[in-house]
Amino acid sequence: MVNHIVMWNFKEEIKDEDKAALKAAMEENLKSLVGKVPGLLTVEFVASPITSSTHDIALVTTLETAEDIAIYAKHPEHVKVADTYVRPYVKDRACLDY
Repeated sequence: MVNHIVMWNFKEEIKDEDKAALKAAMEENLKSLVGKVPGLLTVEFVASPITSSTHDIALVTTLETAEDIAIYAKHPEHVKVADTYVRPYVKDRACLDY
């Protein structure tokens, strides 16, 4: 089993009053990928990190194998969710796989 953690900050132009709805849509749609993407076992979305954090939001996933990370990255359902609900609103992507 491997862990895939991704963190982002919101783009400056994203209004504070819009962030809660964006986070909810991100969480719902990212979690919906379990069962659709082969090898993806769990999805946790971190919408409220503590103030010492350097990023606004995070995605914590577990996958069966390291090879499944590449499958996940290119899977059409993941690409659709990322391109619709995540990438338009974020910057400063950081990733850690272990």
